[in-house]
Amino acid sequence: MSAAASLPLRDVQLPPSPPWWPPAPGWWLVFAALVLVVAAIWVWKWRARRARQRWLELFDAEVDQAGSPVLQVAAIASLLRRAARRYQPGAERLQGPAWLAFLDENNSRAFSDGDGALLLDGGYRPSVDAEAVQRLRVLARRRYLSLLTERRR
Repeated sequence: MSAAASLPLRDVQLPPSPPWWPPAPGWWLVFAALVLVVAAIWVWKWRARRARQRWLELFDAEVDQAGSPVLQVAAIASLLRRAARRYQPGAERLQGPAWLAFLDENNSRAFSDGDGALLLDGGYRPSVDAEAVQRLRVLARRRYLSLLTERRR
């Protein structure tokens, strides 16, 4: 027998597996980047929600401050024209049916054929039904917000 055959041989010894904590520096960077992205999205959505709240508060305050139903219709028309100017420059100069068609949303004719038609002459009438003004207010408030929040053309 040779000397090599009499040596006690052992199997390959593997090192212990690395612990899961603390993570490697690369995982800390991934976690930090993820936290920053989530925080940025949260801040962006919070600011957008806050802007929508401010715009609706402005709308309600100006319409409430107008007083009579006739003046409320005039205030609603003014607010919609300001929002239209921000959405698409030059849109505030539209008149009559073209103005109402601009205010109509996709697949809706709420301004052209519905309660929104009061915008054309409601501010010039001697009196206006308060219930019709309330329906117009609900419709115009939603369109006002959509004009301010939609992407500009």
